[in-house]
Amino acid sequence: MKKWLLVTVVVFFLIGLGVLPEAKADAISVQPINGLQGDFIKGADISMLAEVEKSGGRYYNQNGQQVDPLKLLKDKGVNYVRIRLWNHPYDNQGRAYNGGTNDLNTAIALSKRAKAQNMKVLLDFHYSDFWTDPGKQFKPKAWASLSQSDLEKAVGTYTGDVLKAMRAQNALPNMVQVGNELNSGMLWPNGKSWGEGGGEFDRLAALLKAGTNAVRSVDSNIKIMLHLAHGGDNGASRWWFDEITKRGVSFDTIGLSYYPYWDGGFSGLTSNMNDISARYNKDVIVVETAYGFTTANGDNLDNSFNQDSVNTAGYPASPQGQASFIRDLSEKISKVNNNRGKGFFYWEPLWIPAKGAPWSSQYGLAYIQTTGTVGNAWENQAMFDFNGKALPSLDVFKQMTP
Repeated sequence: MKKWLLVTVVVFFLIGLGVLPEAKADAISVQPINGLQGDFIKGADISMLAEVEKSGGRYYNQNGQQVDPLKLLKDKGVNYVRIRLWNHPYDNQGRAYNGGTNDLNTAIALSKRAKAQNMKVLLDFHYSDFWTDPGKQFKPKAWASLSQSDLEKAVGTYTGDVLKAMRAQNALPNMVQVGNELNSGMLWPNGKSWGEGGGEFDRLAALLKAGTNAVRSVDSNIKIMLHLAHGGDNGASRWWFDEITKRGVSFDTIGLSYYPYWDGGFSGLTSNMNDISARYNKDVIVVETAYGFTTANGDNLDNSFNQDSVNTAGYPASPQGQASFIRDLSEKISKVNNNRGKGFFYWEPLWIPAKGAPWSSQYGLAYIQTTGTVGNAWENQAMFDFNGKALPSLDVFKQMTP
């Protein structure tokens, strides 16, 4: 019998006798990333946290002890948080839209909690009362009838007032997104980037300048990010940023959303990051990403991540698969030419199933003019299980750090 075969047989025999331990199902293992910078952003979007806790959701470490989830994230190696901000996420009767109900008071409270853990803060202005993305960029109700010039004034005043209020509470963000997933613009129809009969980018650039100038006027040390979805689409990135930069919009960082099951493999993302960071002389951050730890469902709403997602992306739907994806993505970002890749934010690792914390209430559904089941489509991409217990994948933040 060959020596290697004999050793294998002996090992399995000893495992069967209980003499040697099997690999632990509650542990992950990833290789450190050579050359990872000490200031590399290992971030988390925590926008659902307050609503989950208000709805009775609780968080536990791997030993089953209840914990402050932000302290646990910090202990695991998270160094930055992202918080979205909606203007007035309530209907005319004052009923919440849910999805975090991320008004200014919520943003301030979350920012203070994060800063108490010595984490930096990225504030994500949606300039809407509810979700924005390339498919919807609705004006806040209070701005619905404003002219272009008055809309620009409203953006500037609102942005400045928010940041001044946060500064007064010692909750000022370190970085600000002026808009969220801006591929198709913002504040439709005024700021829509296409299909409005000409002058689209002139109007969009004016709105963005109103926001960026307000940020600079409050605190010139705050970094400004402009954020696009579809991080592997270089054509879309070039089209948008070419139009914005030639109109003189001032910003510091490019943010990209990248979900491998929607946006393709790493090659497109890597090529795009290298190209646009050099083309516009800007740092780049993957400001949204996620992966599932299971294909199971924790509530009655179909999930965004399923077996088709696994087949497309290629990582197992497990805590190890989740950790391996995060580690590999981080390596790709860290290798962007000229040290321009600055990190990532994991989108909503704390969004566990909680009955009062769905993506939308029925009032929010009415606002965005769509229909569907109210629930959480993201809980199998959280980094806590359906009962709020920390997954071993949280260890990736430290394990990938040399």
